Amino acid sequence: MVDYILRIEAEREALDRILASLSTGRPLSSLNELELAGTAALLHNFYNGLENILKQVIRYRELVLPEGESWHRDLLLIATEQKIISQKVAESLKRFLAFRHFFSHAYALDLYPEKMEPLAADAANVFSLFMKDIDSVTGE
Repeated sequence: MVDYILRIEAEREALDRILASLSTGRPLSSLNELELAGTAALLHNFYNGLENILKQVIRYRELVLPEGESWHRDLLLIATEQKIISQKVAESLKRFLAFRHFFSHAYALDLYPEKMEPLAADAANVFSLFMKDIDSVTGE
């Protein structure tokens, strides 16, 4: 149990650092291509960190982790079905999941600040809601 909580806490700390880096106060439209690509990488890493926490909880509960082409989407479905996260949180995460997929398969020059801005602006709120759900199932 201790290792499980420590791994979740390590992810939380990494996610806190990502959120601090995302909150520069500058509009994404003012960033150059390299800065925009870096911001996109942070958004991608943000979602990966949330998935890592979900995987820890699912493993701890001795549930089967999804595999195959749609495992990212299936992970959200399992987390919702098992009441690890609320439906509201899952719906919020779907936007980040879609961006993760886009970023993984696109060129950095195909990034659009106006599409990323709402994600960057909402990441801290989504993280807070997500962690409330996680804390309620882990007893933290």
